[in-house]
Amino acid sequence: MQTMKYWMLSLLALGTLTIHAEEKLLSSPDQQTTVIVNDKEGRPTYSIIYNGETVIEAAPLGLVTNMDDLTEGLSLKSVETDKTTNIYELRTIKQSQTLFMATTAVCHFEKRGHEVLDIEFAITNRDVAFRYRILPRRGTLSCVVKGEASGFRFPQNTLTFLCPQSGPMGGFARTSPSYETSYSYDEPVGKNGWGEGYTFPCLFKVPSALQPTKTGKQKGNKQADPAIWVLISETGTDGGYVGCRLLNESGGNYRIGFPQEGEMNGFGSTTASVALPATTPWRTITMGQTLAHIVETTIAWDLVQPKYEASREYTYGKGTWSWIIGMDQSCNFDEQKRYIDFAAAMGYRSVLVDALWDVQIGYDRMAELAKYGRSKGVGLFLWYNSNGSWNDAPQSPKHKMDRSGARRREMKWMHDNGILGIKVDFFGGDKQPMMQLYEDILTDANDFGLQVIFHGCTLPRGWERMYPNYVASEAVLASENLHFGQGACDGEARAAATHTFVRNTVGSMDFGGSALNKRYNADNKSGTTRRTSDVYALATAVLFQSSVQHFALAPNNLTDAPAWAIYFMKQVPTTWDEVRFIDGYPGRYAIMARRCGQKWYIAGINAQDEPVKARLWLPMFAPGTQVAVYADDAQLNGSRQDVKLKKAQLDITIPKNGGLVIVGE
Repeated sequence: MQTMKYWMLSLLALGTLTIHAEEKLLSSPDQQTTVIVNDKEGRPTYSIIYNGETVIEAAPLGLVTNMDDLTEGLSLKSVETDKTTNIYELRTIKQSQTLFMATTAVCHFEKRGHEVLDIEFAITNRDVAFRYRILPRRGTLSCVVKGEASGFRFPQNTLTFLCPQSGPMGGFARTSPSYETSYSYDEPVGKNGWGEGYTFPCLFKVPSALQPTKTGKQKGNKQADPAIWVLISETGTDGGYVGCRLLNESGGNYRIGFPQEGEMNGFGSTTASVALPATTPWRTITMGQTLAHIVETTIAWDLVQPKYEASREYTYGKGTWSWIIGMDQSCNFDEQKRYIDFAAAMGYRSVLVDALWDVQIGYDRMAELAKYGRSKGVGLFLWYNSNGSWNDAPQSPKHKMDRSGARRREMKWMHDNGILGIKVDFFGGDKQPMMQLYEDILTDANDFGLQVIFHGCTLPRGWERMYPNYVASEAVLASENLHFGQGACDGEARAAATHTFVRNTVGSMDFGGSALNKRYNADNKSGTTRRTSDVYALATAVLFQSSVQHFALAPNNLTDAPAWAIYFMKQVPTTWDEVRFIDGYPGRYAIMARRCGQKWYIAGINAQDEPVKARLWLPMFAPGTQVAVYADDAQLNGSRQDVKLKKAQLDITIPKNGGLVIVGE
């Protein structure tokens, strides 16, 4: 791997240092990260040096529009740098209060003597982000962006942890792509998924000569192999652009890819139509010597702003739903009433009523059910099909969300009947018309005070901050697959130990898990078999982040699940003030800590054949603190014990498919 050490980093401070006429250096606030911007031979490139080592080699910048090719013939005219510091609060992400500090820069590029393109950079102590600002010229006030050259060139021997993009109009009822494929692990760079690249976020492990630092890595816990972890994603995408993916061109060279032509049943262009001047979404790169920076980054929200004011004060919390256990037949009045009673007994805020409610319950009785729920202190989320013409999903209600008139009439009915929110399913890709639909649903829903969950959908890209009523998106192989196939149950822990370090790091994840049934069936005697323990179920309630969680619990769990498990599931928060990485490796095991108020929850799971044995250093607990420890024995029999910590550390063991939770103040 190419290694570059710059003794002059201390000279950079906030501004830039000119190496020669074609190159500018930008540094992070702590000066450990350097971005080198170059216009050699008229082609803009950038590279990134982190802690003295190259993690992104010279990679292309620029984009192609119907006005001009803005990837060549460019010269770097000037660079403006600044220092940005701000604090913002957001209850619906991994950290309720965030301090954002960055070096910001605007690189002005010209072509044939005219300024045509700005490339903006934001460089924090763990992230690099960039986006484009396309300038008007010759009276042209709009253009079509045909594609981006934006690349990410990794050194040799880099390993990947990636989720292949599926082809369009495949899978169930021709609903793909929907960001629901299985990850590959520890694979060398150079592949291109199933031929269509990869869905964001994308995780890479760059070999390093440096030993891991203690930054974000808890003292005394097991150290990882020397590496620099790199997470690639995007943020700020709305109806003004397309959702993108990552394509491999050759070796370690990856680039931004636009949607596939067949998405949305072929409707709509794969390009983006923009009014000038226009800014594109941010491309984000998060780096760390451990996975701490990956788990703890807030860059997806740091760079965006709210697009509208919340129409009311939105609240969050726990809920349950019948469909994951009982499937379509459970969507009837009596069963949903039983689940409302169950939610009330658990102290939960909501019940999600899934597909076919419009025909199996009906609008009049749904209004009656909503009234009954309110009498119990339980609100309802209602499922909808997004469908226009982009797939063949038959579930109803249909044709209520794809057009403004029908959508707003439906939302007024929900508002008048006290419905809390909606879960909209079966979208059709990442083309600009589909991104506009996401934004339109969110905007209209806010007008009627409704929260929104998306399913069978794209990745959220900073949406928790952009849209105040946005809750979460699936964009992952979620819990329904545990019902549909034993293979998903067999690999459940491995998937969970992946989402913690990849999918859930950049946006709220609607997974719908934490089942306490032994079998995925209403009788708890047939169907697929859960391989994971009850403590594992508790741990994923902490590991998986979403401000509204509809857990896969069932009314029978009040009597057939351990009392300590039910107690925990009644108490566990869904909004958090802080997150800390403790230990783990993608697809193998994961241990992290979350704080809600003064209370800390340390959660761990293990997917490996051998047990995880570690001495955890827990500086959030003072010596003498009494904590509740939920743990499994070798046979996955769980228990809860109160333990008084003599020191701020604890020896733990997590068996395969088992879990660990530590709770204390």
